[in-house]
Amino acid sequence: MSILGQHPHTTFRAPADAFAPAPAERRGVARDGVRLLVATDAGIRHDRFRGLPDHLRAGDVVVVNDSATEARQVDGELAGRSRRGPVVLHLATPLDDGTWVVEVRTAPHADRAVLDAEPGDAIRTGDVTVTLVDPYPRRSSPTGHGNRLWRAAVDGPLRRHAARAGRPIAYGYLDRRYPLSAYRTVFGTRPGSAEMPSAGRPFTHRLVTDLVARGIAVAPVTLHTGVSSQEAGEGPQPERFEVPAATARLVTAARAGGGRVVAVGTTVTRALESAVDRDGLLRPARGWTERVVTPADPPRVVDGLITGWHDPEASHLLLVEAVAGPEVTQAAYDAAVAHRYLWHEFGDAALLLP
Repeated sequence: MSILGQHPHTTFRAPADAFAPAPAERRGVARDGVRLLVATDAGIRHDRFRGLPDHLRAGDVVVVNDSATEARQVDGELAGRSRRGPVVLHLATPLDDGTWVVEVRTAPHADRAVLDAEPGDAIRTGDVTVTLVDPYPRRSSPTGHGNRLWRAAVDGPLRRHAARAGRPIAYGYLDRRYPLSAYRTVFGTRPGSAEMPSAGRPFTHRLVTDLVARGIAVAPVTLHTGVSSQEAGEGPQPERFEVPAATARLVTAARAGGGRVVAVGTTVTRALESAVDRDGLLRPARGWTERVVTPADPPRVVDGLITGWHDPEASHLLLVEAVAGPEVTQAAYDAAVAHRYLWHEFGDAALLLP
């Protein structure tokens, strides 16, 4: 089933070796030295990320996510009716009632979601017991084969255990485990994300200075990410966000003056569009958002997008198409595949600016 009955128009097949296996620095490249593909209605250009200011103009606003990644992957032992043994537990989101949203994955590399767990199954991790209560936010994965995300009751100091014994959420395509510092952006000052808001990773202090010196504003929002391992057609889960009053004023003023609003990542797009009122004006807002930006429900304040590369059929492609349009998005992905851009959190970047 596709998300909200919609299906991305963009089709491509990423090369099998297109996943970035390590952070740029580990590959001998500076953070802002990763490749940048610039896609506009006029065509495709290739650059390095440090060249971003050359593709923007004075009066534009670059909006970033100041959420910082936490160590949310822990090893555990599952005691269930249908399965027992070692698992990897991903701690997606703490809920307001004290329960957590969690995902159970196969050990030791978290390659696949465990879809045959049942309510009442318990995972022991350190001195903490996590008991699955019910599917979250609703029953059944899109493929119909079990449940991926769970609301879970917690007995014990889970946050303290994760901070002490946990590690950043990672998947099997990486060549090794990397420290939490590799998953932090220069904007990450408010801990709370399960996974890195990775579109902001290539920014450096020098690059931010260059943007500001050219009259391009940089403004923060907060969106604490959940887990990003959605199945094909599965939409994003509810997430906590905040758009501060100063950012709302700056974006409104920039748009009134003819400036463009460039969101750094799907998380920023979601946060901004969650704070737009009925008249199309950006307002200060905070809380939980279930907003899903799609071509059928397009953005009203975001004009451009800085993003990494998403997998075929990923729900994020609908957001990309909503911002950039299907033609520019398809052209960007065709070029990225042809020029062997690198995918995923440590990969290359795109600026989509129709």
